[in-house]
Amino acid sequence: MKRLFVYLKPYLPMMSIGLVIKFLGTMMDLLIPWILAHIIDEVAPKGSISSVFMWGGAMIGCAALALFANIVANRMATRVAAETTRSIRHDLFSKMMVLSCGQIDHFTIPSLVSRLTSDSYHVHHMVGMMQRLGVRAPILLLGGIIVTLMLEPALAMVLILVQPLIFITVYVVSKKGIPLYNKLQQAVDQMVRSIRENITGIRIIKALSKTNYEKERFKTVSGEVVKREKRVGLTMSITNPMMNLFLNLGLSFVILVGAYRVNGGLTKPGVVIAFLTYFTVILNAMLSISRIFILASKGLASFNRIAEIIDTPEDLLIEDISPIETENHIVFDNVTFSYHKNQANLTKIDFAIKPGETLGIIGPTGSGKSSIIKLLLRFYDVDQGAVRINGRDVRSIPREELHKMFGIAFQNDILFADTIAENIDFGRGLPLEQIMFYSELAQACDFIDSLEEGWHHNLTIKGANLSGGQKQRVLISRALAAKPKILILDDSSSALDYRTDAKLRKSLHQHFDETTTIIIAQRISSIMHADHILVLEEGEIIGSGTHQELMKTCEAYIEISRSQLGGDSHE
Repeated sequence: MKRLFVYLKPYLPMMSIGLVIKFLGTMMDLLIPWILAHIIDEVAPKGSISSVFMWGGAMIGCAALALFANIVANRMATRVAAETTRSIRHDLFSKMMVLSCGQIDHFTIPSLVSRLTSDSYHVHHMVGMMQRLGVRAPILLLGGIIVTLMLEPALAMVLILVQPLIFITVYVVSKKGIPLYNKLQQAVDQMVRSIRENITGIRIIKALSKTNYEKERFKTVSGEVVKREKRVGLTMSITNPMMNLFLNLGLSFVILVGAYRVNGGLTKPGVVIAFLTYFTVILNAMLSISRIFILASKGLASFNRIAEIIDTPEDLLIEDISPIETENHIVFDNVTFSYHKNQANLTKIDFAIKPGETLGIIGPTGSGKSSIIKLLLRFYDVDQGAVRINGRDVRSIPREELHKMFGIAFQNDILFADTIAENIDFGRGLPLEQIMFYSELAQACDFIDSLEEGWHHNLTIKGANLSGGQKQRVLISRALAAKPKILILDDSSSALDYRTDAKLRKSLHQHFDETTTIIIAQRISSIMHADHILVLEEGEIIGSGTHQELMKTCEAYIEISRSQLGGDSHE
């Protein structure tokens, strides 16, 4: 609640004004039954039509003022709820952008998506309803009880005796409800994950005729959501019937006691009619309060999930590590790393690259090639050893400064639903001439020029309207447009034909000869001209050297070369 108050604090003046307006409107609602009782018991017996019209006009005026006040207050409440949720959603998104890869792995992407969407919606609904009903319902409840005490204390006592039973019911149900809503949102996270996987992999699912299998898998996770929704729904739905039971029992006793008192001349008929009206008002107020508790339970559970992300401390802090003098640009100093801290994914990785040199990395799937890049970018921290750039440990370099050194193109990287030019520019504000220049280096100009709209051709999400080779060339263009000191091509030319791949390597050599380049590849032809080549297997370096050296010393490299190039190639 304290965390939520921080977001509400800037809007306290507006909320205060809205609450005052809502209070005045609610008081007008409470006056109407009292005026009705006055007309029946005091005005009507006198036979004065003008007085009846006057007091009737007062009732209409109170109703009009109540309507106007509620409309104004509700509009203000809606604005506060929208602005508060916008701030929460903005902070949540900003925090998600700086979470480390380890933290993202812990929370999972589907859970983050769920918190940013459905959880923030629940908070928005809670903040809005608390302002609309959170003031009106308690005032109607307390005001109704006070007015009934003034009208007829004996009848009011019947109502007061019912209240403890109602509050106990609401408290017990709400206490059980919040944990159930937390479990429900966890099930929603699993469903979001299933949906995300199915949408992302829709092509492979269709290609392998696994539609029915995925339907059954989704049915399972969806069934779990339904199961938990039923449980929380059944738990929270107890409130309304129990409140209706208590209040209707109280109403029955009020009518019974009122009948005896009217018959004995102790109470006037108008008072009983007004009392019944107030009783209905109080009943609706109690139902609204139960609804508030349900919304609050759901909203607080959702906000706690959001606050868990926002309050997560950074785990990749800048460390005070003194730089060392070196002529090398990139150094991996005896690095060992594990994702889950139970089995090493990289073991004793040790190599150095001078400025402007090219490093090729090759190895089977799962050998740790991409893990080296993630450590260089400090997506994760090493368990042992050190990663240095220009003698500076990456743990001592501020994140923004570190990442500006790189231009990166991953094999399965993301293209956004925007124009080709915007995807290459990526918010850098580059003129079109520069975008075209870097695209030409990446061998992308030919196919872009062939498109009807050229550089302004709109891509679909993930660039689905481009071929694999076209996407990779656009991604390489984006990496080159960063004018990087370190260029990383992580298997980003796998979809290119050999001729285009050769042209790409030639243009990089001519125009980025001072840029240190790291190429991860499955094809020896992409790295055989590199200054250094690492051969990885199960997270360890089993071969290191130039192409010619490895063809003499590394059996695994020789086997790959023979299978791809044929014979004993020493090109």
